[in-house]
Amino acid sequence: MTSQLTPELVASLPKTDLHVHLDGSLRLPTLIELARERGVELPAWDEAGLRREVFRDSYANLGEYLHGFKYTCAVMRDAVALERIAFELAEDNFAEGVRYFEVRFAPQLHLGDDFSMTDCLRAVTDGLRRAEAQFNARPEVVDGDEPPYRAGIIVSAMRMFTAGFSPWYADYVKLHRFLPMDRVIRMAAVDLVHAAVAIRDQHNLPIVGFDLAGQENGYPSGAHDEAYRYAHRHFLKKTVHAGEAFGAESIFQAITELHADRIGHGFHLFSADRITSETIEDPERYIARLAQYIADRRITVEVCLTSNMQTMPELEDLKDHAFAKMLDARLSTTLCTDNRLISNTTVTNEILLAIDAFDLSPRQLKQNLVYGFKRSFFPGSYREKRAYVRQVIDLYERVARRHGLPA
Repeated sequence: MTSQLTPELVASLPKTDLHVHLDGSLRLPTLIELARERGVELPAWDEAGLRREVFRDSYANLGEYLHGFKYTCAVMRDAVALERIAFELAEDNFAEGVRYFEVRFAPQLHLGDDFSMTDCLRAVTDGLRRAEAQFNARPEVVDGDEPPYRAGIIVSAMRMFTAGFSPWYADYVKLHRFLPMDRVIRMAAVDLVHAAVAIRDQHNLPIVGFDLAGQENGYPSGAHDEAYRYAHRHFLKKTVHAGEAFGAESIFQAITELHADRIGHGFHLFSADRITSETIEDPERYIARLAQYIADRRITVEVCLTSNMQTMPELEDLKDHAFAKMLDARLSTTLCTDNRLISNTTVTNEILLAIDAFDLSPRQLKQNLVYGFKRSFFPGSYREKRAYVRQVIDLYERVARRHGLPA
């Protein structure tokens, strides 16, 4: 680790988290308490047992990693639970110096007969705003000496689902049981983006972006072009999980067909061996041109080091992570947690891992953190965002000087 970039410095610097899943970031005591109250059976009823049985430091494969969502989603189907979980996630972020974050989740996983999309999104908003009010009451924020703590919501469509994903999905599949399943999945995404735009506009909720998550291989993002066109036409920012389990073609499709402003993970951007199209005669040249396109247009990659290590058995050493090539190609990147509970991590931890594995310089660290603010889907006007980023940079430089770094 660069001697100047200490854990104390990183903990004090203003940070973002632009890729964090609500249902993967519960506090374990909260999960246990909510499960007891809602009659959800857990494989263990203490934190140590759940860490041993479900939420490990390492996983054998992606399926094992995703197993924990079975339990978290089961306790997140009412307003009380969602408001509490959103508040606690904001509290955990703000407590470690994360000044701005965007929490993403699939609302359709949490709906029920008496719990609508509006109810779901309002509950999460209430939790976020309660945490913002608590932290922004601090004198240094009130006086304007430091930037406030802010948060936005990204709604996620699923690349694929089955009736077993949630009661809402079970009803949806039953309602459309005579249609091909791939069409049903596309329709659910369209329904979601229409609802997100309407609720954003009618209820003034901080819904800032649209996402596509879930199993990538075999479920191309291009199938959801209609949903993304609607988001694009209604000024809803766009990010896509791409290049996590599939290759550069998936990233290209997200950028060109879905108008993605950011890319989630992007791990296989430089993996020539993952290219399958016979029309691409020179995979290495294709990758070089794609990386140049992403760099030139400042399409930011949301990098999640720990979760990639946990879900990709072939990635045995963090130093082999594609983040090294992203840095070399001068891509716009920002370090994110993905899932604070499932991956047992924090933003501070992700940054320290990057400093240690990739020997980040103070300049690279500053660029990475500032990119997070600049490329955020900030819920405000462009003027407000510029002023906010300026406040962040001023705070960054004051903290850096206190720790002996040149501004």
